[in-house]
Amino acid sequence: MTPTDTRALVAIDLGAESCRVSLLRWTANGPQSTLVHRFLNNAMETSEGLRWNLTQIEAGLDEGLKKCAEIATEGIRSIAVDGWAVDYARLDESGAAIGDPYCYRDVRNIASEGAVHEILPASQMRVLTAIGIMRINTLYQLYADKMAGLPQTRWLHLPEYILHRLGGRAVSEYTNATHTQLIDLHRGEWATGIFEKLDLDPEMASPIVPPGTIVGKLAGPLALVPAFRDTQLIAPCCHDTASAIAGIPDAAEDWAYISSGTWSLVGTLLHEPNNSQPARDENLTNFGGAGGRILFHKNVNGMWLLRNCLDAWREAGRDWTFEELLPLAEALGRPQYLINVDAPDLLLPGDMPARINRQLEENGRPTLSPYPEDAPGMTALILHSLAFRYAEVLDAIASITGKKLKKVYIVGGGSRNEVLNRLTAQATGLEVVRGAVESSTLGNFAVQMAALENSADAQSIAEWAATLRTAF
Repeated sequence: MTPTDTRALVAIDLGAESCRVSLLRWTANGPQSTLVHRFLNNAMETSEGLRWNLTQIEAGLDEGLKKCAEIATEGIRSIAVDGWAVDYARLDESGAAIGDPYCYRDVRNIASEGAVHEILPASQMRVLTAIGIMRINTLYQLYADKMAGLPQTRWLHLPEYILHRLGGRAVSEYTNATHTQLIDLHRGEWATGIFEKLDLDPEMASPIVPPGTIVGKLAGPLALVPAFRDTQLIAPCCHDTASAIAGIPDAAEDWAYISSGTWSLVGTLLHEPNNSQPARDENLTNFGGAGGRILFHKNVNGMWLLRNCLDAWREAGRDWTFEELLPLAEALGRPQYLINVDAPDLLLPGDMPARINRQLEENGRPTLSPYPEDAPGMTALILHSLAFRYAEVLDAIASITGKKLKKVYIVGGGSRNEVLNRLTAQATGLEVVRGAVESSTLGNFAVQMAALENSADAQSIAEWAATLRTAF
């Protein structure tokens, strides 16, 4: 497929560990994607809780956009932003952010989750929304704001906030909106009844729009740069996982996916939400996907476990790398016992080796040395436990949906972990297909092209994903 306009496209991918600005250009050899700018992003422990450094994020993105303009002398046709879900910026009357946004891992959500379910039981919430109950969801964060006495203000998830800051109108893109736990998934609208029961103002939420919506033109100082003089702003699948799955160009119905990074999102695509009792029992969630599809999946802990272990071992004096640890861990074989990777305390930041040992001890298992010398053993325990959990979730999904799964696509940064890929193939019995490492960026570009050239329906997005796959 060839575009009618060969100006470049920019994809911004906000990550909980790093943010990336990529450029798609059309060359004589076809489309070419380049990572133009990448910068680290970590939540900050402050006196007011765990926060994101929004000023740093904005500065990094501005730097990346300027670099794109220097490279793409042919001009830049559009910019789209995806990122992690649930976190948001609170806005003042002018549309500017009020302070730094909270991180979803902040402990304040523990109290707010309990308070919410005293008013609206979790079982009732699940029936209303078809969304799996997770305390990180936007609902619990908004209620935590209320419990802290903060005034209710307009709010935007971070990808939509960045688009708004660049000149776009304030919207809540559908795939991100589904992560709030405040949406009626069957109607695709805000569940105003939930807002009202919790005394949250639905007027503070922005209108829901589908992936591929053009939300305006770039404005402000960047718009004066020649390459940006006629640049559209597009809301792609603003949730990075939905964007990553949009980057899988497979029209068959026999596959599952694992979007592997800080989290592992394990699931499959459906045409309609599945809010059956078995789905609710397994806390499988229904999130919005590209082209009106549903991402039916479960959030499983991911590389978060190992990265926190690496930090602990580094502080203890040994700077292990993934490349060093993975072959050593694989050589040890399968441990005699596994851990529950989704235990609540393993989702919080901190001394991960100590937390894992505490779980082992509580279950009557021998502990591992928390010191760096035993890092290969703990790495093997984490990897085998993750693969086992993937298999559990995929078995449940196949049983509930009736799908005959034959293969599983692994996308995202974790797809480079060939040891975990092999363990996943062994545990699930499925063919493992490694997708694009930057699958979120691929899906972001595919939705942009579909919106600009055709319409952002499932078929057009899949066709553009197939066309652009060679660029990655």
